[in-house]
Amino acid sequence: MSDRLRVTKMTVKSMPTSFDARWQSITFSSLAMSEIMDNPVEGETPQARLKQLGMLSLLYTLHLANIPLTLTNITEKTGLTRGGAAEPIDQLVARGLLRESWAKNAMGRGKAREFEISDTLFARLKQASSP
Repeated sequence: MSDRLRVTKMTVKSMPTSFDARWQSITFSSLAMSEIMDNPVEGETPQARLKQLGMLSLLYTLHLANIPLTLTNITEKTGLTRGGAAEPIDQLVARGLLRESWAKNAMGRGKAREFEISDTLFARLKQASSP
C-alpha cells in the first residue's frame, strides 16, 4: 500500500452564505408577521401582537446563536422583567408558535422554563425558503 492517503469518495456540504442566512432571516420575519398580525386572537390588542412579533424575532436570533431560550437569558438580553418577558411568550405558546418545556436551571438545581420555536413554524420556513 502506498504512503499516500487514498480518497475514494468525498462528500462536500455547502456552507450557507451570508446572503442565504439573511434571506432566511427575512423569510422568518415575514412568516412570523403573517402568523401573528393576520391571525388576531379575540380580545388581543395590536400592541400585544407587536410585542409577540418582537419577542419571536428575538427568540429566533437567540436560537441562531445557540443560546437556550429561557426566561433568564431573555431578561438578561432585553432588560425586561420576568413578567414583561413572560407575557408575550405565554401568548406565543398559546398560539402554538412556541413549545414550552421544563429543564434544569443553569445551576442544575431547580427547574426553568425553556422554549423552542415550533417545528411547524420551521417547516413553513423551510418550505418558504426552498426554490
